[in-house]
Amino acid sequence: MADTQIISEAPMNVYQLRKEIEKIKKRGDDLNFRAGKTEEYLIQTVSEIKNAEELFDRIMKLNVPRLREQHVHKIIDVMPATANELKTVLQGYTITLNNESMKKIVDAVSEFLEKK
Repeated sequence: MADTQIISEAPMNVYQLRKEIEKIKKRGDDLNFRAGKTEEYLIQTVSEIKNAEELFDRIMKLNVPRLREQHVHKIIDVMPATANELKTVLQGYTITLNNESMKKIVDAVSEFLEKK
C-alpha cells in the first residue's frame, strides 16, 4: 500500500468538497470507493448554492469575536435560518456568541437562502 502523507489540513464546507470532487473527475482520475460514496451523498443531500464563497467572506467580515473558519464552514453546511438553529449548530463547539452577533450571522445566511 502507498505511504500517504498529509501536506496540509484546512476546514472546508460541503460546497467546496463538491467542487474538489468535480475537479478530480475532470482530471480524468477515477474516484476511489470512499470518494465515490462521498459524491453520492453530496448529490443526494446538498443543494447547490452558487455563492458559498461570497457567504463565507461576508460572515468572516462581520468580525464576530471567537468565530473561526471551522465555525463558518459549519454554518454554511447547515445554513441556519434562525438564531435558535444557529445556536444548535454551534453547540458542538466551545464558542458562545451574543444575540447581536447571532442575528448578524442569521441575516447574512438568510440573504443567501433567498437568492437560492
